[in-house]
Amino acid sequence: MTASPMTVLTRDCPATTVPYGESVMLDAGGEVQVVQQLGGSITVRTELGLLLRVDGTDADALGLEPPSAPDSVADGGFDIAQVEAVLDTIYDPEIPISIIELGLVYRCEAIDQPDGTRRIEVDMTMTAPGCGMGDVLSADATRAITALPGVDDVEVTLVWDPPWSMHRMSEASRLELGLL
Repeated sequence: MTASPMTVLTRDCPATTVPYGESVMLDAGGEVQVVQQLGGSITVRTELGLLLRVDGTDADALGLEPPSAPDSVADGGFDIAQVEAVLDTIYDPEIPISIIELGLVYRCEAIDQPDGTRRIEVDMTMTAPGCGMGDVLSADATRAITALPGVDDVEVTLVWDPPWSMHRMSEASRLELGLL
């Protein structure tokens, strides 16, 4: 998505600084520019150039429609492909590429528990150890997976070994960013 003109906030709106991951409140009447709206979040730039991530549930504050569930997730029984599909709707707030395509998800596994419940375990990383968006993206992943049918428990763990490198990105993502 290309940057849009400045938008006036219609109400107070929580946001997260990018890449530091600090919570802030945007005030009603303030102006921001929508930089990207992908998956369940929106990246905006303030008049001072600060990048902020706004959760899609707050899209109305920006005069936008909230995101809908991905088409690839159907009601019904559980399928691990649904987990990967919802993870593919979570985007890095700075780079317009999903965490799957960036190669940030190292492991995604369904574990059937002895009590009959299903636990989804995800190991993921960030592009840099100092990135403050880890907790935000982990929470996005947890929320998205928890909403799937047949999922009873979710554990998303941030890991740093092996370290992320651009080679983990899909070829299409590297091509899109001009890295090939």
